[in-house]
Amino acid sequence: LMAVDLAVDLLLFCPPQSGNESNDGLYTGDGSVDIKGNPVLKSNTGNWRACPFILGTECCERLAYYGISTNLVSYLTKKLHEGNVPAARNVTTWQGTCYLTPLIGAVLADAYWGRYWTIAAFSTIYFIFDDTDSAERVKKGSFFNWFYFSINIGALVSSSLIVWIQDNAGWGLGFGIPALFMGIAIASFFSGTPLYRFQRPGGSPVTRMCQVVVASCRKWNLAVPGDSSLLYETPDKNSAIEGSRKLLHTDELKCLDKAATIADAEAKSGDYSNPWKLCTVTQVEELKILIRMFPIWATGIAFSAVYAQMSTMFVEQGMVMDTSIGSFTIPAASLSTFDVISVIFWVPVYDKVLVPIARKLTGKERGFSELQRMGIGLFLSVLCMSAAAVVETRRLAIAKELGVVDDPVAVPLSIFWQIPQYFLLGAAEVFTFIGQLEFFYDQSPDAMRSLCSALSLLTTSLGNYLSSFILTVVTSLTTRGGQTGWIPDNLNEGHLDYFFWLLAGLSFLNMVIYYFCAKRFKSKLAS
Repeated sequence: LMAVDLAVDLLLFCPPQSGNESNDGLYTGDGSVDIKGNPVLKSNTGNWRACPFILGTECCERLAYYGISTNLVSYLTKKLHEGNVPAARNVTTWQGTCYLTPLIGAVLADAYWGRYWTIAAFSTIYFIFDDTDSAERVKKGSFFNWFYFSINIGALVSSSLIVWIQDNAGWGLGFGIPALFMGIAIASFFSGTPLYRFQRPGGSPVTRMCQVVVASCRKWNLAVPGDSSLLYETPDKNSAIEGSRKLLHTDELKCLDKAATIADAEAKSGDYSNPWKLCTVTQVEELKILIRMFPIWATGIAFSAVYAQMSTMFVEQGMVMDTSIGSFTIPAASLSTFDVISVIFWVPVYDKVLVPIARKLTGKERGFSELQRMGIGLFLSVLCMSAAAVVETRRLAIAKELGVVDDPVAVPLSIFWQIPQYFLLGAAEVFTFIGQLEFFYDQSPDAMRSLCSALSLLTTSLGNYLSSFILTVVTSLTTRGGQTGWIPDNLNEGHLDYFFWLLAGLSFLNMVIYYFCAKRFKSKLAS
């Protein structure tokens, strides 16, 4: 407690940050402050001393979420007696809606409340380190790995202990435990308040983007100067956008540069105060960054559709396999434990083994770039769906051999044959989802980080909706003319393997598109 009090005292008596102080090594250079709004000393805030509170919060919060989502398809089919397709569709729709809510928190965080009070209100995590410090940039990359590790510790408890409680001790207790851990998550977050760094709200990012579009349209007939230094930018060292560094001009999307072009009337009057007529280069570059990130962002949707199968079709596939070990019966949803084990295995291997090797080979401080990391994950997702299809093909072959195609019974094929698909999916998560977190955090404008982080979560939301849509279309097309369809309530007479092969094919096509998008992507240039 005394150490915490000392840190608070040091923070409270920090002098106001001037232009020189931000770069003298004592203070953060990204404009972050303490809870009172004063500049923060690097030595007493952020870094790994603040991480346990964030990681503990995320572990408990994810335990609460996965405690509901992991076994939800079983609840819908067993307790509410829904069919396989409606149950899977309802789960993915519910998950998709859950991942839409961060967009609301993101706008509030970036524009009005700041991240801390938004987290306090909605218990949604968006956390700062200092981008202007090279040592902290390396640590931040490691933080994202352990952040995801903590998520999966919570998921491990949910997919094993809580799933067992739900199947054997009752759904009331099984859903009550996650609520308890959500309370613990909130307490953990507030406990670390003195150690956090706070990014000042920079105003509404949506408004700033609209201003660029409107100003560009107003000056559509105005020629953009060949010398980018003639474009409008504040003379101050800091950006006009609160909590944001200046962004350097790029030559892409020059039509948007019209928004920063100074008209003769503006030059004569000296009035540059109307952002709906004249925007700064930094403001224009913010919109350019979002446009450049869009193709990369879009390719994450198909991956999330694959990931959604873990809590839907993988579980339904496991329910018609041999789930017994002696006298003990394994809940089908508990096989997602191997996805979590895979993540827990790959995070330290990636952080402590692969990154140092790649760092020596590539010379990059993080070993792999975010784009390379995401590409590897997309390739693994193709292998994951292929493995699931192979297992289902074998399961259906056994059902045919035993003559139980017309009977809705489990086939004597051990559920542990699902382990490879779960393990591959876990590896894909480590590369793709963590790569996404890093990519959207690093490449986003400083004052739009919450929004861009929420956009990365939006791919999960849209991926779940895409999964629901694919299920609906597949069911509609394959049941025409009175046909059984690929995914009937009795999976023994269906062709779930075809559905998995379809997703494998879509994942491969998505990976090819991603390759060309990533090859053309240009990183942001911050001052």
